[in-house]
Amino acid sequence: MADQESAAPGADEATPDDFAGTLDRLEQLVARLEAGELSLEASLAAFEQGVRLTREAQQRLDAAELQVRALVEQPDGTLEDAPFGPDASPEDDHAR
Repeated sequence: MADQESAAPGADEATPDDFAGTLDRLEQLVARLEAGELSLEASLAAFEQGVRLTREAQQRLDAAELQVRALVEQPDGTLEDAPFGPDASPEDDHAR
């Protein structure tokens, strides 16, 4: 029982290689924290790992957003890819 409380869950594990793995790890950490079975020290370590994983997930989302392209149909019927992001004007889509 002391071993279970003395170490943060997954503290020695590497960051997952993909977004889904990062999200799974975060969910596991949240479940352990919510269960209340960890010592104060292990809870703090788990929280710190959760913050690191959250930042990693956000970086992955940011990188994915940069890769997303919206296909825009041109007047001649061809499709052209245009960057997706904050530079795209939402007013253009809702023109009256």
